[in-house]
Amino acid sequence: MNPLTASDLSNLHEYELQRADFRRRVIDRKSRRRVALGPLMTLVFENRDTVRFQVQEMLRAERIVQPEKVQHELDVYNELLPGSGEIAATLFIEITEQARVQEVLDGFIGLDEPGKLVVRVRAKAYPALFAPGQAREDRISAVHYIRFALGDEGRAALASGDEAALEVAHGGYRERQVLAPETVQELVHDLA
Repeated sequence: MNPLTASDLSNLHEYELQRADFRRRVIDRKSRRRVALGPLMTLVFENRDTVRFQVQEMLRAERIVQPEKVQHELDVYNELLPGSGEIAATLFIEITEQARVQEVLDGFIGLDEPGKLVVRVRAKAYPALFAPGQAREDRISAVHYIRFALGDEGRAALASGDEAALEVAHGGYRERQVLAPETVQELVHDLA
């Protein structure tokens, strides 16, 4: 997927004028790209629209207009875009009880080890590749940027209509969620 450039963005004035419609479209698209994986995890599969929305919202919230600062935001958020043969997602570990945040997060230390979180299509598992810097030996973040390298084989399997699922097996947290047809369709489009 081609990275976003400054020419893909609207200036703050133009963005304010189009924001309501753009926001509505992206929220609709994200609803097809959001997958709950048990009670504590949600993944949102990213593409150019979802990332552009995040960049535009950051520029708007921080009132960023200097070209070098806009470029910095683009550089940061372009890391969320999948590469060739990949799908990419933001993984949220969602804890609603403030008193349990550290305890629950500590239970997910090591989640970034190969094979703990996978996309399974047909009988083949494609492990999540976690972006560096979001976990250490003794700590883990509640938000992770991940990729699944499906390649041509995985893309063909998804496009064929075979069942696809997200699976996690880490400690006592074991969940499986079959991807909805509209989610699969979005991912096939990303891989095209």
